[in-house]
Amino acid sequence: MSYRQILYHIVFGTKRRNPTIDDAYCSELYQYIWGVIKNKNCKLFRINGVEDHIHILSDLHPSVALADFVKDIKVASSLWMKSSGLFPEFEGWAEGYGAFTYSVKERDRVINYIKKQKEHHQKVTFNDEYKSLLDEHEITYDEKYLFI
Repeated sequence: MSYRQILYHIVFGTKRRNPTIDDAYCSELYQYIWGVIKNKNCKLFRINGVEDHIHILSDLHPSVALADFVKDIKVASSLWMKSSGLFPEFEGWAEGYGAFTYSVKERDRVINYIKKQKEHHQKVTFNDEYKSLLDEHEITYDEKYLFI
């Protein structure tokens, strides 16, 4: 028997950071993404976001590669959003994503952070939040590639 605890905080935005995730239907989107995550034998701890990006805190099953996990979530949710009619302005997800690991001891803090996204973004832009996450995890980046 193998045991693991791999927690990823995953962040990705809409194409060109356009505000195309209508708050009225985000719960349907999150429910759909939860289904994708569950089908990968992973556990969703929290999902939330605002009109131009989402945050996911999920366990990652060892049989699933992170890049494939995020790609599958983005592809499936993009197809669903376009076909649902609920997000008429949605063009797709931006290239890339952020994925940050956390220990189980930090899980509740990250869950609360994700839970409070709407309040958080009344004060902080997505660009500033994303750069702060990269800095917190000591990830070197080139700003010209951050928000394409």
